[in-house]
Amino acid sequence: MFEEFPIRYVEPVFRPPSEAESLILPLTDGCSWNGCSFCEMYTAPQKRFRARDEAEVLASIRSSGERFGARVRRVFLADGDAMVLPTRRLLRALAAIREHLPAVHRISSYCLPRNLRKKSASELRELGEAGLALAYLGVESGDDEVLAKVNKGESYASHLDALGKLAEAGISRSVMILNGLGGVRCSAQHAENSARLVNATQPEYLSTLVLNFAKGEQRFRADFPEWQPLPLAGLFAEMELLLDGLELRKTVFRSDHASNRLVLKGTLGADKQRLLERVRQALAQPAAAGLRPAWGRAL
Repeated sequence: MFEEFPIRYVEPVFRPPSEAESLILPLTDGCSWNGCSFCEMYTAPQKRFRARDEAEVLASIRSSGERFGARVRRVFLADGDAMVLPTRRLLRALAAIREHLPAVHRISSYCLPRNLRKKSASELRELGEAGLALAYLGVESGDDEVLAKVNKGESYASHLDALGKLAEAGISRSVMILNGLGGVRCSAQHAENSARLVNATQPEYLSTLVLNFAKGEQRFRADFPEWQPLPLAGLFAEMELLLDGLELRKTVFRSDHASNRLVLKGTLGADKQRLLERVRQALAQPAAAGLRPAWGRAL
């Protein structure tokens, strides 16, 4: 008989690709915003947003330490935005991780700018000093029109402020841009303003995913009825415009999520020209570009 796992999960469970080997520790269920029309991650009834009971969270950390000990090196705080919790609760969870999982060297979380607005710079510094090392921000776009069309609830300015506050606190930032989000009409402004935002904030990590509707487009089109999907060549042209506009000093870049047909990896700016050449090859000769097969994008 299998021993009961020390953490209670509410399926489906989501985490960034780079957290594949992390212990997923839910502090909340669902997403505190959950209004983005393109996002299907937390739409199931059981994923309605709620903060987990603190006693359950602390017991899960203690039990995980007893069961896994030094095998746990990374912890991801789930679900959609653990940072919505009061700072004092987050600090108690971080302290429990340090006590019961002493081998952990990185703690990370998804993060919504709207919730960072409620935390002072000193609170964020305290969280960073307590062990919160990395925040994932699904920026999606740096263009205000696109953000409004998809009901993101954020703006260029709010993303700029959040990324700046995290940097000041010494917390690394992983930014995600959604290729194709603006559709045909907004493609250029989406790419150009996303590059402008990333240039202004110089995040430690940057990734791109491709807009994908596993459950259909009805919810998305209700907010963005004029949206027209980009063909494959249009997605590559948008990527070229984004990369060409980036002026980064030392940002790790990945476009290797399952949604991407063209897998790109490098450091910007050192690898900018090499990555641009890959994209331009895909535009000119897609059959020779080593694209991921369409069936391989199933999520």
